[in-house]
Amino acid sequence: MSLRLSKRVLLRIFDHLYAQHGPQHWWPGETPFEVMVGAILTQNTAWINVERAIANLKQADCLSPACLLATDFDQVAEWLRPSGYFNIKTRRLRDFCDWYLEQGGHARLRRRRTHTLRAALLGVRGIGPETADDILLYAFNRPVFVIDAYTRRLFARLGLIAGDEPYDSLRLAVEAALPGDVQLFNEYHALIVNHAKDYCRPKPQCDACRLRRGCGGVPEVSRRMGGAQHNPSRRGK
Repeated sequence: MSLRLSKRVLLRIFDHLYAQHGPQHWWPGETPFEVMVGAILTQNTAWINVERAIANLKQADCLSPACLLATDFDQVAEWLRPSGYFNIKTRRLRDFCDWYLEQGGHARLRRRRTHTLRAALLGVRGIGPETADDILLYAFNRPVFVIDAYTRRLFARLGLIAGDEPYDSLRLAVEAALPGDVQLFNEYHALIVNHAKDYCRPKPQCDACRLRRGCGGVPEVSRRMGGAQHNPSRRGK
């Protein structure tokens, strides 16, 4: 049986998260390529560590695929050291740069349909579904909903999912329930990440959470999470 989610419930959750945290303005990055680099480096580390690694690349004037490929492997790895697993990430980033240049860069890749671009990204070593969807949403402005551990934790605690659904099953269910709006997906994912870090932790901090009354099941979410009404004009960039 395919997973089905309620548009009404998902939008109410969004409204409560937005009311609690405000606009998030993701993804931090000056260029689409910087966003892609960040999506690769953020695997298994905190964003502050990614910022340090990207700052190293900028200071060295090497935040470009050509420079990352031309520079000695060990030097690139040293720049990426703050992001953790720096040798693995150096290999993955250089593999991605090879592919990126072969495909003609952002200008040509953005012409592709979302499903073909996603399939191509998944063919690059080290790019899994979550990283591919980060790149699609934040670097190519495609209406793809990113599923991560924070999304699973929050939605499972609210009773919307079991938490162990296959990645694409959950992604497609969310996308089917919500309007295909890039800004909405961008902001929703960012809000979930922020909320999971501040409140919906492995050991949850429930007292100040606006979702606490709905936590535990869909009937509670839909019946008792009153107040905020979905308003697209409130969404951040």
